[in-house]
Amino acid sequence: EVQLVESGGGLVQPGGSLRLSCAASGFTFSEHWMYWVRQAQGKGLEWVSAINTIGRTTVYPDSTKGRFTISRDNAKNTVYLQMNSLKPEDTAMYYCAANTRPPQWHGGVGWLPPALSSDGYNYWGQGTQVTVSS
Repeated sequence: EVQLVESGGGLVQPGGSLRLSCAASGFTFSEHWMYWVRQAQGKGLEWVSAINTIGRTTVYPDSTKGRFTISRDNAKNTVYLQMNSLKPEDTAMYYCAANTRPPQWHGGVGWLPPALSSDGYNYWGQGTQVTVSS
């Protein structure tokens, strides 16, 4: 059975930090790019980071670049998201997802993930809630 289990979410004050974890099982973790994707209440999916299969290449959209850091440990089948300088607009459900395809650069738009909906990913987690509020 394939599982992606996120943890580490919670309530944090603006300017604070959180570290999310996602434990993977049931598939070949090291053969997939890993993504973190979030969805705020009433809004669409927004990807926040991506990391390649061996953890040497990371990609971020402008909204999280410089504040979020994605990493992975293939020995533990786990991907992480360190979130610093959190803002109220970072409040969302955070999902980790696996895809064999990398993000793509689109001139004039920037980096885009390989899919804009959950069914475009090979595997998708249940999510962990992050709330940034004073």
